[in-house]
Amino acid sequence: MDLTQTFATVFSDFADPKKRIFVGYLALSLLIAFLWLLFVKRRSLRETFARVFDRKVFFSKSALADYQIFVINRAFTLFISPLLITQVAIATAIYFALHRQSFISSGVFSDANKALVVALFSVTLFVMDDLTKYLLHRWMHKWPPLWSIHKVHHSAETLTPITVYRVHPFEGVLYGLRSAFAQGLVLPVFIFAFGNTVDLYTVVGVNVLVFVFHVTGSNLRHSHINISYWPWLERVLISPAQHQLHHSTAERHFDKNFGAALAIWDWLFGSLHLSEQEEELTFGLPPEEASATNLLDIYLRPFSDTWRYIKRRSKKVAKLLRTPQRKTE
Repeated sequence: MDLTQTFATVFSDFADPKKRIFVGYLALSLLIAFLWLLFVKRRSLRETFARVFDRKVFFSKSALADYQIFVINRAFTLFISPLLITQVAIATAIYFALHRQSFISSGVFSDANKALVVALFSVTLFVMDDLTKYLLHRWMHKWPPLWSIHKVHHSAETLTPITVYRVHPFEGVLYGLRSAFAQGLVLPVFIFAFGNTVDLYTVVGVNVLVFVFHVTGSNLRHSHINISYWPWLERVLISPAQHQLHHSTAERHFDKNFGAALAIWDWLFGSLHLSEQEEELTFGLPPEEASATNLLDIYLRPFSDTWRYIKRRSKKVAKLLRTPQRKTE
């Protein structure tokens, strides 16, 4: 692969409608931001331009780190992706496992209405994908070794659409495996039950629900434009303002709004926080968590943090093993 091909591959997400930062989605997010500031916030055109294209955001030290991490991680993905387990492997294993059971036969619902099957498959795949994102995201906040990896993302002190790529490579691997599991689970179940009628409603090759998520401003979740929804809607869908609260350093916002697109998981599991009228938030890690100061620190600190956690746990286990147990009467 020559230099031109490598460059094109690294930046291919901007030309891929399956990716959040596809230029079309970015343009629509800009339009939504302009309309929000002009007609909802009643800002002047000059104020709107200044707010949307705020140099303090896009050229901040944190944003510049985002851009560098984006390039490094995309290059890393080129080498690691072929080594990851694919949804095809998972789907094949589940498909054959389903054939070994006896309580239901293959193709039992193959006569079902095709439009209904396609709609059901599209919704199920979207919901399963979103649920697994929520569960993994929440786990990454709760288990210290995973938090040491995930806090690379939370170390961003300004938010731009590229911040979604501000992740440690290991987090990228975990989310890749999560996606393979979610899709590899749903696909064989539907093919087994509905046969060849299984298909997906798509727009430009993307699940129609994912497409709607992107064209309605998914990029604004990582931005300085705090668009909120009606309270009832924020119990169903995560607004940009809600995800920005998730990045806030305010203690009342800790461990809130883990959802990606749907807020129902946060609502069901007690982690929902509705948006607030506060205009400015401080982003980054909590005060007790020292932010990584350079790229080398960003990539290597998770290993040292995890090693310290293992040593602490080992000492606690060793202490428990040395403590004599009281005899019961």
